[in-house]
Amino acid sequence: MKPQIRILSYSILFFLYLISTPIILKIGEKLKTDPFVTLGFGYAVFNIIYAFIALKWKPLLNVIYAVAIASLALFLALKFTNLHLLFKYDPYQVKTAILANAVFAIIFWEIVYQVKIRMRK
Repeated sequence: MKPQIRILSYSILFFLYLISTPIILKIGEKLKTDPFVTLGFGYAVFNIIYAFIALKWKPLLNVIYAVAIASLALFLALKFTNLHLLFKYDPYQVKTAILANAVFAIIFWEIVYQVKIRMRK
């Protein structure tokens, strides 16, 4: 995949994370579930779709990587917000968590893509 296409797909994934977070949280409120579980499941669904479009590995590997990246990115985003680095600009740390989750997910997808490229050679 060309770098321009990867950057475009990562940008789409980033904005999808940003736009869909309030929608996923509203769905979680209606279902009366834990917000972190709902977000993790929603992000995993987006990652599964992305994995089948971008990676094109075997279906089981796509699902495993998508779920692992969604859960790891959400976990690291929560740990990042606990650092309170941007507390002055985002007192409730909500925007920080959403942005950190999207950035971590994109970083992990690039790592997985690079591993896929290296394994092919």
